[in-house]
Amino acid sequence: MSSPLIATDALAEVLGEVTVLDVRYRLGGPPAAQEYAAGHIPGAAYLDLDAALAAPPETGPGGRGRHPLPEVAVLEAALRAAGVRTDRPVVVYDDWQGRAAARAWWLLRWAGHRDVRVLDGGWAAWLAAGLGTATETVQPPEGDFRVVAGSLPVAAAHDLAGAVLVDARAPERFRGETEPVDPVAGHIPGAVNVPTEANLRPDGRFRDASELRQTYAGLEGAVVYCGSGVTACHDLLAMAIAGLDGVLYPDSWSGWITDPNRPVERSRECPV
Repeated sequence: MSSPLIATDALAEVLGEVTVLDVRYRLGGPPAAQEYAAGHIPGAAYLDLDAALAAPPETGPGGRGRHPLPEVAVLEAALRAAGVRTDRPVVVYDDWQGRAAARAWWLLRWAGHRDVRVLDGGWAAWLAAGLGTATETVQPPEGDFRVVAGSLPVAAAHDLAGAVLVDARAPERFRGETEPVDPVAGHIPGAVNVPTEANLRPDGRFRDASELRQTYAGLEGAVVYCGSGVTACHDLLAMAIAGLDGVLYPDSWSGWITDPNRPVERSRECPV
């Protein structure tokens, strides 16, 4: 299996031959569209995570959480407007150490695209390499990509009983010591914590496949979740680098807690 990552120098060599998507997003960070306008990889089209890569939040009783999977028609229209084609490779990047880019990578594969890569190190790595940037808004020719929803499996809340569960949030959120976003703290009972930081080297690039296989030893096929189904994809990307499969629980913690009858666990120590 080829790597789901692409290095900056490799992308620079094929820049005119791939569709590049800027999916910069940070929870509580600056407006990403402004960041894009200030500078981006030449030829990259901007995709708004909230508008294109997720449906509106559903945090009321029985809801699907803060970033539900987008409606097929909305996703397809956004991808086509960004120039995504069935026969053309796609590269996605962000400035959040791959967390938003991983959501785009997973979603494109869930939608049936067969050739998607994440820029390893993202925008920071591109700048550090001294490669060219642009400021004009890119409006590529309309793409022809057709979304085939469900090309990757997903898990629902009723699938989690007895499943191997991985929680991708920060350890203090997993333990329930703090919860800065959602109204309930803790984790799904039985889950183990593999925070997204565990996937990265100090420079923000992903760790080697051999190291990630050790991190995810015994977790092949695990159901992965986070706060809202975004950063969980970072763990799934790390597992893919390691040659392992995993399944996304898109509703994640923010969806789990919309039913007060579902159990919540808190702990002082991480299981892993």
